[in-house]
Amino acid sequence: MTEPAWRTPPAGAACGLLISVRDAEEAREALAGGATIIDVKEPLRGPLGRADATVAAAIAAVVAARSPWTLACGELATGLPDVRDHLARVLAHLSRAAVRPAAVKVGLAGLAARDWPALLAGFGECLPEGIEPVAVAYADWRAAAAPDPAAVIEAAAGLGFRMLLIDTCGKASPGLLEGPAAVPLAGWVAAARRAGLGVALAGRLTEDSIPKALEFGPDVLGFRSAGCVGGRFGAVSGKLVRRLGKLCGVTTGEPSAQPSGVQP
Repeated sequence: MTEPAWRTPPAGAACGLLISVRDAEEAREALAGGATIIDVKEPLRGPLGRADATVAAAIAAVVAARSPWTLACGELATGLPDVRDHLARVLAHLSRAAVRPAAVKVGLAGLAARDWPALLAGFGECLPEGIEPVAVAYADWRAAAAPDPAAVIEAAAGLGFRMLLIDTCGKASPGLLEGPAAVPLAGWVAAARRAGLGVALAGRLTEDSIPKALEFGPDVLGFRSAGCVGGRFGAVSGKLVRRLGKLCGVTTGEPSAQPSGVQP
């Protein structure tokens, strides 16, 4: 089966570099810093918060064909029709020059006691051809009332998904490699590999945590806070993105202007 081009690491890179952006200007900064994947989301609305359809379309216009982009659609607990309608609104607002998202992701928070495998299957089936579903396993799954990541991996593989994102739901809690989730992480990644899934890691990753994250051999590392001046709710900086990219072996992109308050 052909690997999805959007998550194949660039030649010579240890992994792909995904940067989550909330508007068109942040997308420009992320591209200037060498991000290989632009992820569209609104952090004020949760770990996979939806950006407004018009905002997502504006970001897609900036990205065009320069990089693949992915779309966060919130939590599947809101219902399949809600997720499907949001995606339809985004696609309807895209300009003719824009490229559709390469992949869409939804979280499973609050679904541990419900028939989440059926909802996940419906999510995959509702996406237009050419847009891939991403299964999201929350490392802090108990606190998020989400299914066990091991079960998510098994279900995703059985449904024919090709990509797994291991993330944290609570952004005030320890990051992916700092808290209790760091202990079973190696097992989850290994299980995903055995099931034929690509793996993306995210969840308050920092510059200092990149070497440890790379030990798991991810296809993609995702960042928001570490690429921003002012943290998660600040603004993406091309300078900071480029620093992250160098640690991931990504060396493309032109250096952007030095952001205020950031030391070389």
